[in-house]
Parts: sequence; structure tokens; C-alpha cells
Amino acid sequence: MTADKMNNPATPRTFLFLQGPSSPIFAKIAGHLEALGNTCLRINLNVGDRIFWRRRGGQDYRGSLAEWPAFVETFIRRHSVTDLVLLGEERPYHRTATAAARNAGIRVFVVEMGYLRPDWLTLERGGMSSNSHFPTDPVQILRASAGLPEPDWKRRYRQTFIAEAAYDLLYNLPNVFLCFLFPGYRRHAIFHPLAEYAGWIRRLATGRAERRKSDALIRSLAGAGAPYFVYPLQLETDYQLRAHSPFSSQREAIDAILASFARHAPAGTRLAIKLHPLDNGLIPWRKITAGIAASLGIWERVFFLDGGNLDLLMQNSSGMVTVNSTAGLHALKQGKPVKILGTAVFDIAGLTDQQPLDLFWEAPQAPDPALATATFRLMAASIQVRGNFYSRAGTDAGAKAIAERLHRNDVNEPGAFVDPPPRQKPVKMKDQATPARSRS
Repeated sequence: MTADKMNNPATPRTFLFLQGPSSPIFAKIAGHLEALGNTCLRINLNVGDRIFWRRRGGQDYRGSLAEWPAFVETFIRRHSVTDLVLLGEERPYHRTATAAARNAGIRVFVVEMGYLRPDWLTLERGGMSSNSHFPTDPVQILRASAGLPEPDWKRRYRQTFIAEAAYDLLYNLPNVFLCFLFPGYRRHAIFHPLAEYAGWIRRLATGRAERRKSDALIRSLAGAGAPYFVYPLQLETDYQLRAHSPFSSQREAIDAILASFARHAPAGTRLAIKLHPLDNGLIPWRKITAGIAASLGIWERVFFLDGGNLDLLMQNSSGMVTVNSTAGLHALKQGKPVKILGTAVFDIAGLTDQQPLDLFWEAPQAPDPALATATFRLMAASIQVRGNFYSRAGTDAGAKAIAERLHRNDVNEPGAFVDPPPRQKPVKMKDQATPARSRS
């Protein structure tokens, strides 16, 4: 299909969907796109994919990962695919598919949980993080956001942990017990689903007590009067950490951050490390953190929270250091200094602190208010839609908004698409000639 036809919303297009969230939202997006005259196809890689695509247009792939590149390239060509839609672009199957799509000159769209959480979804053209086309030039951001409204921050859609867990079980358990139906499939996750569920059961059993301890600790930090920074942990399975940071594991990140804090944070400054709310508990991060802090002689200055309200924790803090968690946006919204160690769509000069981590502890630089306002407005208008993955109202709203934007060809508009992508994927610490003490 020619570029002119691809750019014309009135011309029917063929959308190929790969893996999405364990949610009905991709099937709902396809329904809206087909109602607008487009064709929607799906390649199912496992039983869970089939369960969440109970509609026409699906084809099962039962071959090996080694055979996948040739298959997906042929599929794209045979079906005249014009657009590729997926979640988790760094998954092995998806990396291959996006490469084939770009070679064929077709667009790639990535759907993820929203940057502006809790009830927003991300829709980016071309990729996310290191692959994002969202601008990094403050002048362009200010210009593109001129006249855009302030995002509606009132929460519209709510989802429960029970709903999310139920969908996850519906997706993963059939993959475990009916794996023989897709013998060539290889999971991208680090942990086996049954091990994850066992970890979650243990965490849920102690969750209420941990929340009480964390709430008390937040009050204690706020009332002590001593300055403190916040470091929110990410999931070990998070591709933001695995593919878009200089660290090969979260342990490496903890090592680097605590070492820098020990050497350069002013005396009396504290560091609050907050466990990710969806961590499965299989890696003892509290014990690991305590051991590193003790070895550095800062155990009395490092505090670990398993729960608690992040916004309340940030209110009295001196700033946040993060690999590339979207929690950084919560801090920026409060006007707090944020230091990014990996690649993040919001790591922009004037918005986040660009000096080396060693200097950040001593003189953290707050975001420019005008640039922060402009960035939030441009994100909301160009690469965010309202909705969620795990409620009926949220998936209905999100699917409709995503389908309309895909059909209109206005993802990353107005003015939020820079080609080539203006960010680079960080070099892993283990691949660097000399170990980096911090990232500027």
C-alpha cells in the first residue's frame, strides 16, 4: 500500500494485532476499527491470546521462536498489513515483528498503561522510551502545547486488584496447563506464572500490616524535619528497566544508587526506597537493600516501604531518583526534582535534573513550571487517552478513543512526533569500558 493511502484516514487499512494486556481491550479496539471500515487481524502466540481474541481475524502461530521472523514477515506481506498494534515492544516476538514492519514501511503503534496514571492509557506511534518519537526539545514542546487545555485530572474509571488478578489468571493458567497446544511458544517473563501467584499470596497475607507500617514511616519521615529522597523500585520483569536502562537488573541499580548516596548525600539526608505495588515478592528486595546499605555504612539512613501512598511520601521529600519509572511524573507534577538514570519519555532538559547523580543529592534542580505544564498538556493531547485495562467502563472508553485515533492517523499529534527518535538506548554497565559511577 502506498504512503498516500496509509496517510488517508478514508482509505480502509489492515491492522495486525499482536500480544496485548490480559484484557479484552485489544478485541474492543478491533471492533471499533472494523466498524469504521478497516480490517483487523491477530496472530495468537499462546492459548491466552486466543482467549482474549474471541472474534474473527485470528490465526494461531504454533512454530518456534527461530521460525517466527520468516513467518511474520510473510504474514505482513501476504495480508497487505498497513499498521501493527502491540503491547510490550521489547518482547522477543515483538522486537522481530516491529523490525519487519519498519522494513515494510508500515506503522507501529504501542499501547501501554498510561504515563498519566491512574486512569490513562498510552498510545505512541513508533515506540516508547528509547524508541519514542515524543520531542525532547523544550522549545518544540512549548510551541506544540500552546493553546492545549490542562488535562482533566479527575479520575473517571476505576479498576480493582481482583479484576486485574482474575484477568491475569484467565490468561496465564491456560498457558501453563494447555501449553502443548502451542509447543513452540516461549514466555518473555522471568518467573513462572505459578511461582508468581505463590509470591502474591504471601504478599497479600501480610499486605495490611505492611501498609500500616509504611503509613507510619511516611508520617515519621515528614515529621522528622530531616531532608529525604525517594527511590521507587520497578519490577524486575519491567522492560523499561531491562531494555531502556544501563542496568541489567534492579540489583545493579540499587547498588549504584546507594553507593552514590553514601558518597555524596549530605550528612543527615535520608533515602526512602518504596517497593513497587505489583511486586510479586519472589526477590527479597528489603533484605537485599538492607545488606547493601549496611555494607556502605548507611543502614540508619535508608528506609524501606512496602506500601503507602507515593504522593504523600513525595510531598515532604527533596526529590526522586528513579531508573525510568513513570512514578517520576508524580514527582514532577508536585514540582519536585527528579533524576532519571535510564531512558524515559519525560527525561527532558529543564524538566528533569540533567546533572550527574553524585551532584543531584547535594543540589537537586526542580522542574521549570512552564515546561512541566506544557509537557503534561502535550502528553495528554498526543499520546494519552482516558481509560484502563481491567474494568468494563475503562476498556470501553479506552478502546473507542484508541480506535478513533488510529483511524484518524493522528497519534502523536499535535506536534509530538520527531523522526528519527530523539533518544538513544543506554549502554549497559557491563558493556561499558569502565564502570560508570553515575549517569549525567
